[in-house]
Amino acid sequence: MAEITASLVKELREKTGAGMMDCKKALAETGGDLEKAVDFLRTKGLADAAKKSSRVAAEGLVVTYMSDDLKNGAIVEINCETDFVAKTDDFIKFSNDICKLIADKKPADMDALMALDYEGLSVEKTIAEKVAKIGENIKIRRFAQYDAAGRLEAYIHAGGKIGVLVEFDNVCDTDKEVIRDVALHICAANPLCISDKDLDPAVIEHEKAIYIQKAKESGKPDNIIEKIVEGQVNKFKQESCLISQKFVKNPDESIAKLLGDKKVIRFTRYQLGEGIEKKKEDFAEEVRKQAGL
Repeated sequence: MAEITASLVKELREKTGAGMMDCKKALAETGGDLEKAVDFLRTKGLADAAKKSSRVAAEGLVVTYMSDDLKNGAIVEINCETDFVAKTDDFIKFSNDICKLIADKKPADMDALMALDYEGLSVEKTIAEKVAKIGENIKIRRFAQYDAAGRLEAYIHAGGKIGVLVEFDNVCDTDKEVIRDVALHICAANPLCISDKDLDPAVIEHEKAIYIQKAKESGKPDNIIEKIVEGQVNKFKQESCLISQKFVKNPDESIAKLLGDKKVIRFTRYQLGEGIEKKKEDFAEEVRKQAGL
């Protein structure tokens, strides 16, 4: 069995918000497997991992670009180590330039992007020079490029903390407010997909297994458990799929109703630092180590 370290307990607490003793027990029950421990806590009703697992830290910017005709666009997340660097004019300009470069040149992958020319140097060499100059790591983490048959809409929240690029169909100039609202909603509600037919069956089965285990531990009979689980799965689908979600600005209205005959073809949502664990400095501990204490 894996050793249940203090750092592992701390990481589980940060991901779930559960108490220390509950986290220790979950890790002991799951042999130190962090992801299984998250599921264990969820079955006990002690965590809401879906909402809390995104509490990660990394600096930088999410930026978007759209061409004047709203047919071509891109979204990119570029990371750095400190918020100070993320707010500098140079970093902001570089991030926006790279986003436009992605839209214009349409690189197939990260290697192709790194090889593109940027002001006389490759993007890769430009980043290396910037890192050497500021003494801080810079990394282009991920990007998406869209060529739209319909039209694009973009939305940036909190100065680059969350960004969305959305492709719509069957829209006209009078629909500007609606599609802006839908992009805003995607930023806020973080849907997994457009409709339930787009949901990964493995994700549904994973959620269903948690609901079944949780219901069994309540001691209810199997026929009642089946109905409870069915209701919870349907609720998960409703809350996870864009068109069935309640509009954040008007919970009495669904996104499907807001859209009417307009369609969302695809969307990309990036949240800054999502999934990245940022090293946390403990200066007191560092001093103790250096002093040999």
